[in-house]
Amino acid sequence: MTFDELGLAAPLLRAVSEKGYTVPTPIQVEAIPAVLSGRDIMAAAQTGTGKTAGFVLPILQLLGVSAAAHPHRLRALIITPTRELAAQVGDSVMTYGKHLPLKSAVVFGGVKINPQITALRRGLDILVATPGRLLDLHQQGEVNFNALEILVLDEADRMLDMGFIHDIRRILKLLPARRQNLLFSATFASEIRQLTRSILHDPVAVEVSPRNTTAERVEQWVYPVDKKDKSAVLQQLVRENDWQQVLVFSRTKHGANKLAQQLENAGINAAAIHGNKSQAARTRALAGFKAGKIRVLVATDIAARGLDIAQLPQVVNFDLPNVPEDYVHRIGRTGRAGAAGRAYSLVSADEIKQLNAIEQVIQRHLPREYVDGFEPGHEVPPSAPLRKPQIHGQAKQSSRTGGDGRNTSRGSGSDGHKRPEQRRRRPAGRSRPALGGNTR
Repeated sequence: MTFDELGLAAPLLRAVSEKGYTVPTPIQVEAIPAVLSGRDIMAAAQTGTGKTAGFVLPILQLLGVSAAAHPHRLRALIITPTRELAAQVGDSVMTYGKHLPLKSAVVFGGVKINPQITALRRGLDILVATPGRLLDLHQQGEVNFNALEILVLDEADRMLDMGFIHDIRRILKLLPARRQNLLFSATFASEIRQLTRSILHDPVAVEVSPRNTTAERVEQWVYPVDKKDKSAVLQQLVRENDWQQVLVFSRTKHGANKLAQQLENAGINAAAIHGNKSQAARTRALAGFKAGKIRVLVATDIAARGLDIAQLPQVVNFDLPNVPEDYVHRIGRTGRAGAAGRAYSLVSADEIKQLNAIEQVIQRHLPREYVDGFEPGHEVPPSAPLRKPQIHGQAKQSSRTGGDGRNTSRGSGSDGHKRPEQRRRRPAGRSRPALGGNTR
């Protein structure tokens, strides 16, 4: 199918073509016609599947048709959980709508509010906002929802995780009862389904990927290691593999700062982004990372959600997340838009419960590899057996295969690069400490 067949207007087709896209993604094929028909949508798709364009394009079309009759009145509101995601959605609105007579603005916290007020007073058709700043602006009388026709909740699961549910409910009470509602989420968790019952009317459900499955093209490994050695192991992986761009996840803000400083002290350009960093600092760090000036970007889950980094080759879980579904979101930063990717998790003995929970969620035993000289110094319990049948009837994967069934135990990766474990073959007869059971 082509974008022409989805019923998009000529100005949008022109913008899509200028962006270099010719074939819509599965989520776009399902979502765009449904939105154009005026239906409420409950859509789930993994990150990197093109879901932003799946709602931005049809919204632009719906508003563009009657733009002359509603001169720059707020008719579409898109709510996102983070500043970075709001900025990226705003960029998509500008990119795809550049040939239409529509105006948009992006508002979020952490920056001065006066320029945002000025943009609102000039009039606009589409507003992209984070919940807190949107409520601030409304309380100051700068936002009027009387003409609102379309509401989008993007990354709804993350908004619930971040404690925005009360803000969302306050915002919903301010909106016209008659409106089109579009809810996009990485998963259809039970909390999301409960939320949809109070918001959506007879929604079309769109789910283009199995629930809580990891990106097919992302190869994944676990590196058992003592907690005290994690920083040294990460430095060795970066140097031996000549990684020029790697996103590293830390569980805490303090941990992100500490790790970034350790890497800097070791001569590896690094920066940290998290909720306590100013927006200017986060923007600088991300720009430096994308430009190749920063090799390692250390981020917490909140700061990393929604980051769109083209061709990111690998991610590292320095700490495993407490919520197993967050593992899916983390490794979804790589392997995007059909590209191959690799994900490495440095796992210490105190994280075995988190590892078992992750393997239950993704329904896969992750392959274990060991770094010579950094083997963990004590035994840990074996990995729990998977309790559910394989997703979509897949055969049970060996713990030494990647997500597509290819052997990933040793040798070259799918992109031909040497894997770090190639250089650290263990001398014959040397025993391996156990982590999560015998993987041979």
